[in-house]
Amino acid sequence: MGRAFEIRRGAKEKRWDKMSKLFPKLATAITMAAKEGGDDPESNAKLRGAIAAAKAENMPKDNITKAIERATAADTASFAEVNYEGKGPHGVLLWVECATDNNTRTFSKIRTVFNKSGGGLMNSGGLEFMFTRKAVVQFTKTEEIDVEEIELELIDHGLEELEVEGDQVVAYGEFTSFGTLSKACEDLKLDVTKAGLERIPNNTVEFTDEQIEEIEEMIDKLDDEEDVQQVFTNIA
Repeated sequence: MGRAFEIRRGAKEKRWDKMSKLFPKLATAITMAAKEGGDDPESNAKLRGAIAAAKAENMPKDNITKAIERATAADTASFAEVNYEGKGPHGVLLWVECATDNNTRTFSKIRTVFNKSGGGLMNSGGLEFMFTRKAVVQFTKTEEIDVEEIELELIDHGLEELEVEGDQVVAYGEFTSFGTLSKACEDLKLDVTKAGLERIPNNTVEFTDEQIEEIEEMIDKLDDEEDVQQVFTNIA
């Protein structure tokens, strides 16, 4: 069928592989948010953020609905959030957020990835002062948007810093202001592509390209674990 067909098929397979790993994680994030704060996005900012992130990745509406409904299902009763902290290759610091119904299984898998990557887990709380939890809301920058004007509007709703990255604008605030900050972005009719809580490193470290390659290989292995929701590092 020719090389063009093979390239298209390869691209599709890569996209399908990404979705097969990403959609379950997005669904779990929605379920956990609904379980924690209720199934009404209007009154649950964390759920709104999880839904926005899912929509940004083109997750089907039916999948989102099922993920919300699953919050009250019996098999999610034991689901809980758990964090793992450790060091990876070349001393990089990693904070791994998981959602699991079996701590023993998750701990074993995460520890294996750390050990095989030349790193190791640390005691809980070991990196508590190395990362700061922040509210993060990302939206698309259009020609109609005046970033400076948006910044002034959001300051009254908990904004601490605004960064422009290409056609995306990222708003940062204290984690306690997540609800008001994300709601303000919605009220301003901004096209929110991501909203949630992230661990921002207080100090970053420069690594060589070769070192980054090894570190990213480890992060990919962590991302492949179904219980892993997010991985944060101190890479500059």
